Amino acid sequence: MRHALVFLLLFLVNLSIEAQNKYPFSFTLEPVLLNDFPGLQSYAYAKDGNLLLLIGGRIDGLHRRQPFAAFNKKFNNTDLFVIDIEKEKVWTKSVNSLPASIAEQLQSTNMQFFQEGNQLILIGGYGYSETEKDHITYPSLITIQVKELINSIMNDGDISYFFNQIIDERMAVTGGRLNKLNNKFFLVGGQRFTGRYNPMGPDHGPGFTQQYTNQIRKFQLKKSETGFSIENYSAITDSLLHRRDYNLLTQIDKEGKEILTIYSGVFQYDKDVPFTTLIDITEKSYKEINGFNQQFSHYHTATLPIYSKKNKIMYAVFFGGIAQYYKNDQSETVKDDNVPFVKSISVIERNNNTIKEYILPNPMPGYFGAAAEFISKEHFFSNNGIFQLDEISKSKVLIGYIVGGIDSRAPNVFWSNEADPSRASPVIWKVFINK
Repeated sequence: MRHALVFLLLFLVNLSIEAQNKYPFSFTLEPVLLNDFPGLQSYAYAKDGNLLLLIGGRIDGLHRRQPFAAFNKKFNNTDLFVIDIEKEKVWTKSVNSLPASIAEQLQSTNMQFFQEGNQLILIGGYGYSETEKDHITYPSLITIQVKELINSIMNDGDISYFFNQIIDERMAVTGGRLNKLNNKFFLVGGQRFTGRYNPMGPDHGPGFTQQYTNQIRKFQLKKSETGFSIENYSAITDSLLHRRDYNLLTQIDKEGKEILTIYSGVFQYDKDVPFTTLIDITEKSYKEINGFNQQFSHYHTATLPIYSKKNKIMYAVFFGGIAQYYKNDQSETVKDDNVPFVKSISVIERNNNTIKEYILPNPMPGYFGAAAEFISKEHFFSNNGIFQLDEISKSKVLIGYIVGGIDSRAPNVFWSNEADPSRASPVIWKVFINK
């Protein structure tokens, strides 16, 4: 049954941002609650037309600080979800019928993923392994036939035919991001974490090992009669790449070329606060952007790249999430080194050699966005996933959805002793843009 009261309350806080002359666009968010979707965060996804495929992640909120409670296996997502938002339908299929090595990875959190046509690539992820009797980062890559898997889930069929797994220690990464430039995959940043999470470090309480990759790992996938193989692998190592749980967006640079950009990420070497600089990545090189520091979004959150070809302006939009800075009710910028959840919808605008950050007038209707994904509709988006601003009029246009993520009761809940200070959000937000 739909939670009618919650649904009504969500509509009462429906976000409708009035267009203002000094902003290039605004957004209207409308909430949807679906039966049989309990909420999900830090998952991977793929699309087939109007159908969404959600894999992995967690069905609880922000991980707890107590080692015995952090990343509890009972909150692993053990189902594959297929969702038709417009028709308000949900189908599920357990992963437990699959071979253990695949089933365990498919219920991990913070996998790196990328969809290319009908193929979804999943890399790594962190979670409890029954096989290893420990929390591990999975050293493997899985390829999935998206359309066929979706059809099988909807018809309650055998799903085992649509997965292929490569065991490879170089793929043992969690909290990084996966993307593609030309014909190469870029596995950027992240870490390998083994053992039980413990904020007091490996020297007090349950021990663990943690190793940031500090790398950009490039490779190609080659298909053969027996599956796939990783070919032409190379890696670049630099302390600048010591980042995880960040946002990696496809961008168009001032020459009109496609690049990737690292936005923020955690944690700095000498203290537990985010990096605030950006790093541009091209096919052959990378560089830190001097003279700019991102303030209002620092962890992975729902993001939207927007490009105006007419004006040659690139925008990166960050919906809510977690940040070291926020605006208070007096529009003053406040710094909080506890790095709280925020309601800001922030934009980084890049115009030729200039770059600036600002917050759109109205906030998110709650502490949403962190560990969520913006999932686009096909219209007005280029093949690289960038929204083409010039192709719409000033009217209200549905461009996609913010699905799941973490819904927090308050800005700082990590040290809370409440039973459930946050949850995996069951809300799907329809996102409309107003030019």
